[in-house]
Amino acid sequence: MEEAIVVEELTRRFGRFVAVDHVSFSIVRGEVFGFLGPNGSGKSTTIRMLCGLLMPSEGRGWVAGWDIYTEAERIKAHIGYMSQKFSLYEDLTVGENLEFYGGIYGVPPRRLRARRAEILDRAGLRGQERVLTRHLSVGWKQRLALGCALVHEPRIVFLDEPTSGVDPLSRRLFWAWIDELAAQGVTVFVTTHIMDEAEHCDRVALLSEGHLAALDTPEGLKAQAGVETMEEAFIALVGTPFSSPRGRGDRGRSGG
Repeated sequence: MEEAIVVEELTRRFGRFVAVDHVSFSIVRGEVFGFLGPNGSGKSTTIRMLCGLLMPSEGRGWVAGWDIYTEAERIKAHIGYMSQKFSLYEDLTVGENLEFYGGIYGVPPRRLRARRAEILDRAGLRGQERVLTRHLSVGWKQRLALGCALVHEPRIVFLDEPTSGVDPLSRRLFWAWIDELAAQGVTVFVTTHIMDEAEHCDRVALLSEGHLAALDTPEGLKAQAGVETMEEAFIALVGTPFSSPRGRGDRGRSGG
């Protein structure tokens, strides 16, 4: 199987604080790969390194064959990235946000018009094109943010806690969209601290205090632990309850 992402001993330090500690894994094309861990476990820091937004302290990594140290700009141009915080421009309308991001990624005008229509339909935002983004609900903002991350049809998408704070219906729609992307051969790297979302992933990495504690399919992790739920598996395999193991100051530095 073609490898979309490869990480070897990836490490990030902030002074003496180690946010990500010698993490290694690989992800194949079309896989939905989940990074499961509490706030402060190093999930967002890992994503930022893979997206070329943060330089690692140690280790190696490749995204779509490009080196995260020397080819970060190429990586940024060819991936989709939805950050933990809203990356939308709230003083623009729904349609203007899609057009803005399409322009950033150099989508040709004719294709951008088609993509705009496709995304509005898929996100359930048809008829909302002229609504200012600030007036959308959290769930709709998240769906629009995903649409903006996909407007240039990337083959690898990074989603950092995409359903945090959204309603159950929006979560279901969001994961249905992710499943469709994977069926089309798009690689999806998604971080979450919501246990039942791990069940949607092909494989799940359990992260705790910057360390990779376990990596397997959801069923494999539960079988390893001899339990029936992902929350029980996390407790059994990581050794701590599923709550932030580090203090508020650590979460602020690691970004999740």
